[in-house]
Amino acid sequence: MHRRLSCLALLLALVLPGCAGTPAAGARLQGDALSAAQASGWVRSELYFGVGREDAPSDRPQADAIDEARWRRFLDEEVTPRFPDGLTVLDGYGQWLFRGEAGPHRLRSKVLVILHEDTPGRRTDIDAIRLAWKQSTGHESVLWSLQPAEVSF
Repeated sequence: MHRRLSCLALLLALVLPGCAGTPAAGARLQGDALSAAQASGWVRSELYFGVGREDAPSDRPQADAIDEARWRRFLDEEVTPRFPDGLTVLDGYGQWLFRGEAGPHRLRSKVLVILHEDTPGRRTDIDAIRLAWKQSTGHESVLWSLQPAEVSF
């Protein structure tokens, strides 16, 4: 598990900076005429959930695929009550290579994106979501990426 997380973290550290554009020097977010609010102290949390059956030879037990109904129940029961103001779910595909194995493990994924205030309570909510997923599915991990965010409503 630790090796998989290390490899995935390294991959994300190499790839994500190239995906995100940087604002022009001095650029500031602003609200519009109807909602002129700008929030500070916010972060973007991304959680990566494996939902497909792993596609690689291995001597470890592989998790069964998680269907859309089960995923939706998880969102309704564990995520939405903690973050009722909004979230985004993206369908994805992920892969990682365990050390010593011949080929990468591949599976469908869900990426949960939540923009939220950076408080101990919100971080506790994210940890609770990760724990609930691992307990309900038997998965070893849920990757959490946390980045500062400038937001405007």
